[in-house]
Amino acid sequence: MWAVRDRKHDQKLFITLAVALFALAWLALWFWGQSPYGRFIMHDDEISHGMAHGGGYSIPIIVFVVSWTLMIVAMMLPTSLPLITLFRALVRDRKNHMHLVFLLIAGYLSMWILFGIAAHIGDWGVHQIAGESAWLHSDSWMIGVAILVTAGLYQFTSLKYHCLDKCRSPLSFIMERWQGGNEQKQAFRLGVDHGIFCIGCCWSLMLLMFVVSAGNIGWMLALGTVMAVEKNMPWGRRLSAPLGVILLGWGLIMVVQGIPLLHWHT
Repeated sequence: MWAVRDRKHDQKLFITLAVALFALAWLALWFWGQSPYGRFIMHDDEISHGMAHGGGYSIPIIVFVVSWTLMIVAMMLPTSLPLITLFRALVRDRKNHMHLVFLLIAGYLSMWILFGIAAHIGDWGVHQIAGESAWLHSDSWMIGVAILVTAGLYQFTSLKYHCLDKCRSPLSFIMERWQGGNEQKQAFRLGVDHGIFCIGCCWSLMLLMFVVSAGNIGWMLALGTVMAVEKNMPWGRRLSAPLGVILLGWGLIMVVQGIPLLHWHT
């Protein structure tokens, strides 16, 4: 009986510390956005210029990776808390259980960091194309429309629902992959696999951050909440289609009225 109480208390303490970490990440993002380094979250055009002219891009990309990682800790890691807590409960009796949890989180974050770098390079490429096209430069908001429509359509795809179902079933996800052999390798691989499915579920919504300004705390909170609900609430799966309709409708309104409700940074 005491062992059960200890486990429950230990689990509550872990969740409390995790929530505190997420809150600190949000607070750090807010302070970062107010600082001179805020442009590295906002994808300011100065960053693109650094890559375009070569030489001075190593520091901006490093700072971007740090800011992006902080953003993922604030936005995406909370959506995976059920899987993390279940995994910790599974390995709790092992002496190195916190090390295994750390490896799980590291694997998860590594996939999102790679995605962020790829998206950042793609963002730079679009800036380069827009800079050489008079039409795109004057109507750059149409790029935002394209991303909105892409995100909206993706909400209806079988791949979206396949990845979402994997994210919504943390216990079976762990049981399918945790064999207890090379535990450190398996813990990291478990995080990698979960990160891949999480990206498959949420990549199109995360790309919206490059349209509405990645450093906008309000948008980050809104999108983070939507993704958390999709992945964890009992009725979250039913949110995907209505969200797709909203995104498609938003894009259609922008095209019909020609009003740049979203601004692509060029």
